[in-house]
Parts: sequence; structure tokens; C-alpha cells
Amino acid sequence: MKSVGIRDVAKLAGVSVTTVSHVLNETPHTRVAEETRNRVREAAQSLGYGPNRVAQALRTRRSGLVGLLSEEIATTPHAGRIILGAQEAARAHGLTLVIVSAERGSSAEAHQADVQALIDRQVDAILYATMYHRKISLPANLHEIPAVLIDATDDDGPFPSVVPDEVGGAVAAVRHLVEAGHRRIAFLNNNDDVPATHGRLAGYRQVLDEHGIAYDEKLVAESISEPAEAYELAKEILARSEPTALFCYNDRMAMGAYRAARELGLKIPEDLSVVGFDNQEIIAANLFPGLTTVALPHYEMGAWALETVLKILAEGNDRSPAPVGPVVLPCPLVLRDSVAPPRP
Repeated sequence: MKSVGIRDVAKLAGVSVTTVSHVLNETPHTRVAEETRNRVREAAQSLGYGPNRVAQALRTRRSGLVGLLSEEIATTPHAGRIILGAQEAARAHGLTLVIVSAERGSSAEAHQADVQALIDRQVDAILYATMYHRKISLPANLHEIPAVLIDATDDDGPFPSVVPDEVGGAVAAVRHLVEAGHRRIAFLNNNDDVPATHGRLAGYRQVLDEHGIAYDEKLVAESISEPAEAYELAKEILARSEPTALFCYNDRMAMGAYRAARELGLKIPEDLSVVGFDNQEIIAANLFPGLTTVALPHYEMGAWALETVLKILAEGNDRSPAPVGPVVLPCPLVLRDSVAPPRP
């Protein structure tokens, strides 16, 4: 069979060889109409033609590989959504994602070997993701390569980063409860000193202030954000303060609250409305009734990080530019069946 070359693609698409090269190699700063780009891609796909990655790497000094370092890939659904967002964005640009799973809670020095493994494989850049939103110390060798942080900010602040809107997500959750008619809204919060703990409490208080509802310390409690601890906490606060609604720090805490409500003879949502956070679908969609919750934008953060690091590479920078602050992506409310107006 006759091998297909770039001239065959150009002929089928009705464009020049140079245009085909620019489109398929994602050459930066080239003016090619989107219609023409689509025509070239369709022609290349129909002929089974792709750019020669080895020759491209030699010419551009780029490998076409982007590393993604993420904590506990195998044990959290969050990492999967981040990876999917980054991978689909990479695929759209003809790039390959190289993934390394790091151990959660290990030091920056321990992660240095993971970063070095990616650098040794000549990745063009690294996306550095954490399991949950927090400020971190970074391995020293990450400064040797363009990098973007996902779900984290660093102590020194030289890297672009993307984080979820913790405050805005809490505002959406609590506002939904207020608009349903609730005024005695309890908040089961996490007790870790992380941005989500403070941001979600700030959003809760903001909505109370907006609607002239006094903040009541007896309606707010905190514990480890797991079902067993939340069950005990919810049992106590439901018996003590008799709220008509619960806003829970995450879906796992909401799971514990469901158990506590059932044991106290409270029906959800008739006697008690509950809203969670995270949209862990294996939990939220399978509780009965389905849990109204707030979705974290993990897919969107992964895609944003990939697109951002490509911009850095296109500008010819060897290192990431100093950012003005993290980019904050919205956390949308996911409506299910756990909220209803309070009983008269």
C-alpha cells in the first residue's frame, strides 16, 4: 500500500502543505480559520495520517508528553475526574499524558523522586494535583520545568494554580435551603485547617447575613469528615437544636447525617432537608432520597491546567510566569430529592 504523506492531506483538504503542518502540529501564533482547521483534521483522519512525533520532537525540542502527578489515583474518584479533564484536553492537542500516582501526605522531598521520574522521561511540563484543596510545599526540582498546580496553592506562589470556589459552592447550597423556606440551618463542618473548612463556613455565614438570619453557634459543629463521626455529631445537634435543615461539609458527612435522622425518626426531606458537598456520585446519587449536593469542578480543573501549561509552552517560557493568584472555578449545585420546605 502507498504510504500517506502530508501532501495527500493537503490535496484532499484543498490547502497548502504549510497549513497542514501548522494545524496538525498545533503551531502557535498561526492564523488559520477554524473551518480550515476542521477540514484539515478531517482529511488527515480519513487518510489515517498523523504527524511524525519523533521528527516533530527533534525539530521543536518538545516530546509531546505532559506529566500529571496526582495523589492516591487508585483510591479517590476526584483524581479520576482531574485526569480525564487533562487527558481529553491533551488528546485534543495531539499530546500524551504520563501519569504518576504519589503517596498522600508524604513530604515535598519524597515527591521529588516522582517529579524527577517525569523529568527524566523528558515531559514538556508537569501538572501537579493534590487529593483535596490545600496549600502545599513543593519539591525543589518542580522549579526546573513549566508546571501548573491543580486543587492547590504553594507556599511561595510562583506557579499558576486552579482551585474550586469553596465559598461560592457553600453559598449555593445554603441559599437553596433558605429559598426552600428554612431558617434553622445547621452546619456539620470539617475540623481540618484547610481552605475548604474555612471557605464553606464563610459561605454559610454569608447567606445567613444576606437573609437576616442570626448566626447561632449551637447550630454549627465540626468533626472528622467521615460518616461515623458525622453520625454522632448529627445525632447530637439534631436532638439539641432541632434544625429543619443540615448543610454538610461533604457527602460522607451527609451519609452519617442520613443514618442519624433515621434513628431519630426523622424523614428526609419531609422532616429534615440535607445538602452535601463534593458530588461523590457513588454516595450522593445512591442515598435514599438522592442527595442534593455541590459538585467540585475536578474535570474542569484538569482541562484548565492542561490548556494553561500549553500557553506557557507556546510562549516559549522555560518556567511558569508568576501568577497574580489562583484561578477559582465555580462549584455548581446538583439538585436531587433531599430538600423540601419545612413543615408548617
